[in-house]
Amino acid sequence: MKTISLEIDKTLGTIRKMDIEALKSKALEGIEMLHEGNGKGSDFLGWLHLPSSITETEFQDIEETANKLRQCEAVAVIGIGGSYLGAKATVEALSDSFDLLKKKRTHPTLLYAGHNIGEDYLSELSSVLKGVKFGIINISKSGTTTEPAIAFRILKSLLERNVGKKEAKELIVAITDKAKGALRTLAEKERYKTYVIPDNVGGRFSVLTPVGLLPIAVAGIDIRELVKGAKDMEKATDIKVAFEQNISAIYAATRHALYNKGKKIEILANFHPKLHYLAEWWKQLYGESEGKENKGIFPASVDFTTDLHSMGQWIQEGERIIFETVLSVENPDSILTVPTESEDLDGLNYLAGKRIDRVNKMAELGTQMAHVEGGVPNIRITLPKLDAYYLGQLLYFFEKACGISGYMLGVNPFDQPGVEAYKKNMFALLDKPGFEKESQAIRKN
Repeated sequence: MKTISLEIDKTLGTIRKMDIEALKSKALEGIEMLHEGNGKGSDFLGWLHLPSSITETEFQDIEETANKLRQCEAVAVIGIGGSYLGAKATVEALSDSFDLLKKKRTHPTLLYAGHNIGEDYLSELSSVLKGVKFGIINISKSGTTTEPAIAFRILKSLLERNVGKKEAKELIVAITDKAKGALRTLAEKERYKTYVIPDNVGGRFSVLTPVGLLPIAVAGIDIRELVKGAKDMEKATDIKVAFEQNISAIYAATRHALYNKGKKIEILANFHPKLHYLAEWWKQLYGESEGKENKGIFPASVDFTTDLHSMGQWIQEGERIIFETVLSVENPDSILTVPTESEDLDGLNYLAGKRIDRVNKMAELGTQMAHVEGGVPNIRITLPKLDAYYLGQLLYFFEKACGISGYMLGVNPFDQPGVEAYKKNMFALLDKPGFEKESQAIRKN
């Protein structure tokens, strides 16, 4: 079986192989800290061996619950950040782009809530679900995070009106803490089906726990293949693998070498529109893991070729503080060619008979050449095809590289202290009990 591949040759005009080689010991030290559990945030390393630890019983349980929820017309996945992005990234990448327009569907529509506090969004979502038999997957470790808690209140009430309280209980699944928290308390009281968010797995690393696997299974995606791909990448990036063959270590070291040369922004560019939300997941993974102590590469993303007609100008000729990591899919599922036109008014007959993917691949290569010539180093990650197995590889590859990279920076890759700053102010402005002093201080200013 093939694996995803990593190419760094197009970075070598900015950095040298010796710059990466000089970081080898630092990258290996990062891997050792992960595997030995002696680095910062070592309480949150449950993701490290997660793919190889999932049991047949766990697979069967998730698949059984997913099959029950698939009897619904729609399933609302409630969560924010890592509680929904991994699932959404996977589902969007592996689903038919126009599935909603098909008359015969094999699974319910997945809808997302609790990832914003948009009144119009929640109102419109409630309107479309009125009178509908829908399921709810509520993902929250505490059950008190503002965005998902509001969404759950609204959708739980709506579901109970739609089908009655008794049936609603059978259509709600809680993924939460194993022993404590508001959602755990409610789930036990109402006897919801529950899954545990492991204490040692942070939200942004949780896609291969029930947090991600249950919604992904509801969408009809083979979670066993997804985990198999991740498991194979777990082996391929193990501590026993030499640096020269460990693509997660090489990616981390290359990013670090570019960072040392003043490249402060990494743009994840894809040439496949289904990978848009994979980039959103990647941005949280790296931004929340590395952006600490006034350090870290800023993660950005673009969808090519679309954004070549907007952001392409800045990337080509803007400030030279960026590098690109390009996601490429070697073999698409479809075969579609450019048709011939007798009059050739648009001048495209030179492409007649060529596959659309051939045109896209040449756009990809031409863009890389132009950006490298313009002073933008390029890393390239290639998936043999876009399926569950290779996406599982990619997810774990990025997670492992993120842990290594964080330790190379000297930060804790597994906490997020800065996230609490806005919450403190918001709670004070909303007069939440317990925030009276903060509220008084804000009003004085």
